[in-house]
Amino acid sequence: MKESGVRGESFENLLAIMERLRGEGGCPWDREQTLKSIRTYIVEEAYELVDAISHGETQDMIEEAGDLLLQVVFLSRIAEEEGSFSIADVIAGLTDKLVRRHPHVFSDWKAATSGQVLHKWEEIKSAEKERKNRDKSLLAGVPDGLPPLAKAVRIQSKAAHVGFDWERGDPGPLFEKLEEETEELRAAVDAGDPDMIEDELGDLFFAAVNLARHLDVDPDSALSRANRKFTGRFRVVERLVADSGRPWRSFSIDALEAFWEEAKTSTARQ
Repeated sequence: MKESGVRGESFENLLAIMERLRGEGGCPWDREQTLKSIRTYIVEEAYELVDAISHGETQDMIEEAGDLLLQVVFLSRIAEEEGSFSIADVIAGLTDKLVRRHPHVFSDWKAATSGQVLHKWEEIKSAEKERKNRDKSLLAGVPDGLPPLAKAVRIQSKAAHVGFDWERGDPGPLFEKLEEETEELRAAVDAGDPDMIEDELGDLFFAAVNLARHLDVDPDSALSRANRKFTGRFRVVERLVADSGRPWRSFSIDALEAFWEEAKTSTARQ
């Protein structure tokens, strides 16, 4: 059997399994789920796939990609039962969109750079929104439900597609912007205004995301790396405290800082 036939058979088998799980005599938990209830699982599975990609474990990526695919199949099955849409509609819509938004591949329009491709993509997307009488803003397609860090990246990237961005290749102005936002946050703290502090701290985060984007660093991955680094070092501090036989409260902050420096040295050697 050709590979395409194997893929088709595998997908049909997956759909059949989901139909059985949701059907009479199927799984009670699966049968209870609704479009609203599975939203959390969709987000969780997406993050678990991202984590698997970050760790580069092939088997984990296969498993987590399957779990994310399951959520799409699950959602489509529930929608089909409600008479809303089916997995066939999802696939047809995606296929049409891919062809429509890649005229440099499927028609005569030519693109020499990825930047031209992205600019054309936004043009086509904007025209689609106009035909549907939707919000025509470039930022209208950024989902409200995105985590704030990812949302900041999407907002900045979309604005950059039309040239509303800092010059590439010179991060100097971005460092200056970061320093500017830091000073404004200091002023807000000095003023003791909670709303102003939150506002300025948000601006500082936004500026840091912008700098990360210009340095071609995924801010989510960078923060995850920092989390892992802190976790590893803190575990060493915990061990040092436990080995001392003394409670945490008996250590001064200077003593704990000394443990932290020891943890930095020991983890750097690993």
